[in-house]
Amino acid sequence: MRSSPVKITAVLLTSGTAANGFSERRLQMVEDQLRARGITDPLVLAAMLKVPRHLFVPPGIVNSAYEDTALPLTLGQTISQPFIVAYMTQALELKGGEKVLEIGTGSGYQAAVLAEIVKEVYTIEIIPELAKHAEEVLTSLGYRNIRFKTGDGYLGWPEIAPFDAIIVTAAPDHVPQPLVDQLKRGGRMIIPLGRIDQKLLLIEKGDTGITRRSTIPVRFVPMTGKAMQGPPR
Repeated sequence: MRSSPVKITAVLLTSGTAANGFSERRLQMVEDQLRARGITDPLVLAAMLKVPRHLFVPPGIVNSAYEDTALPLTLGQTISQPFIVAYMTQALELKGGEKVLEIGTGSGYQAAVLAEIVKEVYTIEIIPELAKHAEEVLTSLGYRNIRFKTGDGYLGWPEIAPFDAIIVTAAPDHVPQPLVDQLKRGGRMIIPLGRIDQKLLLIEKGDTGITRRSTIPVRFVPMTGKAMQGPPR
């Protein structure tokens, strides 16, 4: 959800024939990659149809923006494939009024998808260059419900907690306890887990405790910072 109209900065990529072409590719992405593979949440589908993914990838690979694959960013990072973005977002079962924490801003694309659905997005990126670029892109696109922080996502954002949902886009080898602590009762967290054989883990905090369920295999860049030190002993 946005409080002001979209401000387009990359005019050559979003005007005239080019804009129509990207819109058509986005529609095809939603139909062929998402809906056909089990993404059914109307809020997620609408967000994926609206967010211009081509503005979040490096200029040299713009024509690959809507392909069913992860794409490289700078500094060894990646932007997740559209299906994974949609799958993780759908797993949170968002309704529209939530406060969501994202760990790993990266390109800013996942934050934009979340911001189309929820009331507030808080996103943390450990690499300053990525954090700065993502904030510039998202601000230029008119998003006013996203707050940014440069720092170690393992630690979360305790002064803003608790969160209705948490999404993690880098893989630790264990679940960060600070993130579990910052999840609101009744909330959900989706996180890739593992160094080599990774799977998405869905965590739910209920009245009687924490439940964890492994879902699909994935491949994310490793979480850095405190996550590299291992779980507390």
